[in-house]
Amino acid sequence: MTMTAPLKAVNSSVLALDAMGGDHAPAIVIDGAVLARERYPEIKYIFVGDEAIIAPMIAAHPSLKDCSEVRHTTEIISPDMKPSLALRQGRKSSMRLAINAVAEGHASSVVSAGNTGALMAMAKFVLRTLPGIDRPAIASVIPTQSGETVMLDLGANIECDAENLVQFALMGAIFCRTVLGRSEPSIGLLNIGTEELKGHDEIRIAASILRERPIPGRLFGFIEGNDITAGTVDVVVTDGFSGNIALKSIEGTSHLFSHFLRQAFASSLLAKLGYLLSRGALNRLKKRVDPRRYNGAMFLGLQGVCVKSHGGTDAEGFANAIGVAHDLVARGFKERIAEELAVQYGLGGSTPEPEGEPL
Repeated sequence: MTMTAPLKAVNSSVLALDAMGGDHAPAIVIDGAVLARERYPEIKYIFVGDEAIIAPMIAAHPSLKDCSEVRHTTEIISPDMKPSLALRQGRKSSMRLAINAVAEGHASSVVSAGNTGALMAMAKFVLRTLPGIDRPAIASVIPTQSGETVMLDLGANIECDAENLVQFALMGAIFCRTVLGRSEPSIGLLNIGTEELKGHDEIRIAASILRERPIPGRLFGFIEGNDITAGTVDVVVTDGFSGNIALKSIEGTSHLFSHFLRQAFASSLLAKLGYLLSRGALNRLKKRVDPRRYNGAMFLGLQGVCVKSHGGTDAEGFANAIGVAHDLVARGFKERIAEELAVQYGLGGSTPEPEGEPL
């Protein structure tokens, strides 16, 4: 049973939400959808999950009454399920059915806070990759000293060859141009040093290819870990293993700094007075580095918009992930990246249809 008539495929403002994915689902998904609709009143939703649980929660929010459809399933992808197993056994799961809604044209994008590996495997199988792209990459915007920087891959591909890194650079630059509005983004390859002889063969070969190939930006060269938060480049390119470690290290350092700051302000009466005097500035700082503000990582390289929310986020963070999906669709990102890859950079061709479900 659906709460309303099925939403029309032609409406680009329809988002499919995996209502059961994430540590605090479905509550944060429903509450996040409410917050996102305050910012984007035109948004409509397809909630996929256990109707007995989510329908009453949706009904409690009048703003969702006339803009929501519920697609029922009791199957859920667990956080620890292997991607291959999820792909084989999760065909009726809330995650898979939400992705299917995009493939079927009922929704313009899908957002999930569920199992990252399973989401990537399912999205790649159902939505397929763009012509010329071998592997999708997880990309996100992170705060830096000079503004914001796009970073990829953040964990989808543990091992990458040189061509994978080149493709990440192209997609990251196009993403930066589309989302951050930088006409000629600088691209840096994350390495253990800036010298040309540093790093493994794959990253040095990738740099050599990028020096010769036309790219939607300019190659800065090799960068080191401290260059990420310094904002040395607009796009940071790396394999998923290094990228995920770097991202978690940045997040951990932010939490550590916050912990030390709280300890310092609680250390004496004078320090507490200092906190009261500087509270406004500290609140602005907190807002600037709040991870919820940057929640919502895009799976680049797919023939559809798929956004991954952090599994442990709250409603505010999930609302921001919805906002990422909405903005990518509104700005025509999928079409722009397909055009630039196919026309400007000679990566055209056709991607074969999948022959059938995996065994």
